[in-house]
Amino acid sequence: MLKYETIYQSLFQKIQSGNFPAGAKLPSIRDLSHQYICSKSTILAALKRLEEQHIIYSIPKSGYYVVEHQVFEVPTFTKGIDFATSSPTWHAFPYKDFQHCINKAIDTYQEELFRYGTRNGLPSLITEAQKLLESYQVFTKSEQIFITSGVQQALTLLSMMPFPNNGSTILVEQPSYHLYMDMLKTYGMRAIGIQRTAQGIDLKQLEKIFSEEEIKFFYTMPRFHNPLGTSYSKKDKEAILQLAYKYNVYIIEDDYLADFEYSTKTDPIFAEDIKAQVIYLKSFSKIMFPGLRIGLAVLPPTILNTFQKFRMTTDIDSSMISQAALYLYIRSGMFEHNKLKVSRIYHKRAKVLHQSLQNHLANYESSSEIVMHGHILLPKQVNMKSFIHNLHEQHVYLDSVESNYLANFYKERILKLNVSNVETHRVEEGVKKIASALKRRENYFF
Repeated sequence: MLKYETIYQSLFQKIQSGNFPAGAKLPSIRDLSHQYICSKSTILAALKRLEEQHIIYSIPKSGYYVVEHQVFEVPTFTKGIDFATSSPTWHAFPYKDFQHCINKAIDTYQEELFRYGTRNGLPSLITEAQKLLESYQVFTKSEQIFITSGVQQALTLLSMMPFPNNGSTILVEQPSYHLYMDMLKTYGMRAIGIQRTAQGIDLKQLEKIFSEEEIKFFYTMPRFHNPLGTSYSKKDKEAILQLAYKYNVYIIEDDYLADFEYSTKTDPIFAEDIKAQVIYLKSFSKIMFPGLRIGLAVLPPTILNTFQKFRMTTDIDSSMISQAALYLYIRSGMFEHNKLKVSRIYHKRAKVLHQSLQNHLANYESSSEIVMHGHILLPKQVNMKSFIHNLHEQHVYLDSVESNYLANFYKERILKLNVSNVETHRVEEGVKKIASALKRRENYFF
């Protein structure tokens, strides 16, 4: 090992152990050279490496200071099987690649960091986003694309703002995205539900609601529904769109898992929209990481100005550093390359989940899709509280679907299963334990 590497390791360990806490000043270069009995250039080489790793920083004519003494450690897998967590697994994402983009973004977009915001988002990112959207069969003009602080912000703004059809009621599938359900409850917004199952929705019921209620928009996840994991057929998507046209209802299409689609024949509802009534939302939370807080919203011309006004009054702009870094990540080809890598990891787990459900829980209704999350429909006699607790004691972690429903809607006994954070070789083990628990008398009402 070279001398400077030995010194680097020594300083690194002292910082990590807390001998030099965050904000502490390191000994001078002269003192370090005496301490380690080496030249100043050797010390500078060791300090440079620490600085490149963002462990220390320098102040001219003052010295070197510690940024943070708690250095990142690779998390270890828990002994449990976590079917409850839906956030993406940390080790699937090549964070060092994105770190390069963040550093480059700070260097390249220094001026933009001192501006208060843009109308739609960073122009260069919108240009790249337009090309990316085309790969999902979403063809639109750049002025119709808005960068938002995640899809959650777009949903909040769309729910609050008035629509040209003067609708006053939001229609949502039940169950649905839990954070959106929470937002509707928190703000007391008028919302009603329509049941969605593994077979889809009742189109006659949908038309009845469209015709009798003043529906502002219908919020739907046609592809890989959360939490069911199911997708609409091409025929159903066309029928939903025609009903929206007939009753002048807007559709919000949340396509948050578009990057995990393996069929080239599956297009979003937006692709067939000829009357500009579909609002398309795209998230990067699953294919990258939730902390990025970047979402794409493709809006019809009729609501552009209203959306822009509401956006500017709630959040001047999404993080400019995140926007610039994402632009560089997509532009460089890293996004496309790593998308394939990450999707393969999840697809492998999804196939094991799908097969395990067929092998051990074939008598229960479930999704036929091969995706990272799915569900099984349990009998009404199952005591969900006891059932989940029983499995928790066996270190199999599950979550209730209570938060995926509106307060006044009937809640099915749905068991949602997400393998985002379950090691591939443990998926079947977890499903077997669930099947075993369903045979236990104490997990049922009598």
